[in-house]
Amino acid sequence: MMVIGLTGNFGTGKTTVSGILAELGAVIIEADKLGHELLQPNSQAYQEVVAAFGKAILKPNQEIERHKLGQLVFTNATALAQLNHIMHPEMYKMAQERIELYRKQGNKGVVLEAALLIEAGWAPLVDQIWVTVAPEAVIVNRLKSQRGLDKGQVLARLYSQMPSEEKIKQADVIIDTDCQLAELKTKVAKLWQELQAKLENM
Repeated sequence: MMVIGLTGNFGTGKTTVSGILAELGAVIIEADKLGHELLQPNSQAYQEVVAAFGKAILKPNQEIERHKLGQLVFTNATALAQLNHIMHPEMYKMAQERIELYRKQGNKGVVLEAALLIEAGWAPLVDQIWVTVAPEAVIVNRLKSQRGLDKGQVLARLYSQMPSEEKIKQADVIIDTDCQLAELKTKVAKLWQELQAKLENM
């Protein structure tokens, strides 16, 4: 089984590429969803996050308001490091368990989609690292239209992440998403087919 670590900065098209890979037959593990599961009310991680950031981040039903938490951490490097320190070790364990489960089930390809795959030290979980990239101006325009964020909000998130140039240094595959969807689908399908051919010859 081949495990692809799919990463890339905010707005570079990771989720779109992940969706294309799912259509091609890959099993997807989303780090964001692992984080959601981990922050269920009254879990250990939930209690630690509320203790660290206060009850102001809670909705009336006591769930964590992820948008409020995001606003706190994406403009404060210390707060972001604190959140990652709570979340990342447990998310790593969850990802490891899912990968092993899919391996036992005989799946051919698993994609671990994680924005902080490299920063969090998750590279040992994967066989290849695929990095999505796009020009800054394209990212700003995408997120203005898709999520209603202004330029300042987009750049604050982008600059809180490792620069794409650093991620590229560790990439096995670089996917430029500054193109039409049909072209992107063709690019990703070609990469997937090459991977499957490689697996058959192993």
